[in-house]
Amino acid sequence: MHEFAERLAGGLVTVDQELDREFEARLVESSTLAFRVAYGVLRHKQDAEDVAQEAFAKAYRSFRQLRDRERFRAWLVRMTWRLAIDRRRGDKRRDVREQRSSDMDVAQDFSPAEQDLLARERAARLWQAIDALPEKLRVVVVLAGIEEHNLREVAQLLDVPEGTVKSRMFDARQRLKELLQWTLGDPQTR
Repeated sequence: MHEFAERLAGGLVTVDQELDREFEARLVESSTLAFRVAYGVLRHKQDAEDVAQEAFAKAYRSFRQLRDRERFRAWLVRMTWRLAIDRRRGDKRRDVREQRSSDMDVAQDFSPAEQDLLARERAARLWQAIDALPEKLRVVVVLAGIEEHNLREVAQLLDVPEGTVKSRMFDARQRLKELLQWTLGDPQTR
């Protein structure tokens, strides 16, 4: 009887170990993507790392319940996106950190060449415009425009139809064009 119990327990450990190995393999494939999605929302490296770690822990706890393991990447992206949005909404200190960081950047920009300064200003304006987009448009811009996923991959990651991704990308580009329009006519930003 004791041998039967040991064999049964050994089989359960094997199942757990197999699930752990499968989770680990899928996480290795998707960990960078989770960080990038979180960073696209939060725009702060440490916060993005925290959210990605939180998403990994939550995914690990819920991995057994995931029915379609082939959709792990999309599941992890949605989970990370939601956690990042929650963090952004609840984290009022983010604005203070950004202000402090931009003050330091301005102080450091006096010594570099003018081209470097202009490039930083343009990048900052672009990210401000991206941050001003509604969440559903911003995630498409981050995944397709910055992370360079094709529209089909973005649709799979967000679990929406490809046509929806195309429409959101079009809307996002139009809004970015409007938000950045004033910089095109300004000769100092060229």
